[in-house]
Amino acid sequence: MSAPTIPAPRAGYQRSKAKGSGFELGAWLFMRLSGIILVVLIFGHLIVNLWLGDGVHQLDFGFVAGKWAHPFWQIWDLTMLWLAMLHGTNGVRTIILDYAERPATRLTLQFVLYVASAVVIVLGTLVIFTFEPCPTGADPSLLPSFCEAP
Repeated sequence: MSAPTIPAPRAGYQRSKAKGSGFELGAWLFMRLSGIILVVLIFGHLIVNLWLGDGVHQLDFGFVAGKWAHPFWQIWDLTMLWLAMLHGTNGVRTIILDYAERPATRLTLQFVLYVASAVVIVLGTLVIFTFEPCPTGADPSLLPSFCEAP
């Protein structure tokens, strides 16, 4: 058996071929792009909800119902929900990969993370698209002013 060869001290650096899939690169790029989009979405959300009109005093059931009556705001809030959840999930996934040493712990934490994220995304999406501000049979005194009396 021969001894391993060692390159000469003045030899040029030999770059090793990158290993792994492009998933981590995609996740890294997603974090940067989603972060930029989230800044725009969140500041738009804050400006409309807190700065324009009467500020925080205008926020009530009727305000949200009025916003979600328009598809633009449904899509805006849906995009904000999905991007925030996926962005946060990817960040926590990275933390789990960095700090969970045992494979079983890592797998369990990731499973819990993905299930919790999926539940929040599904429930949030359902709330945005099935929200009914004027339910039939409700007490008229509890309904917003824009609901017609039966």
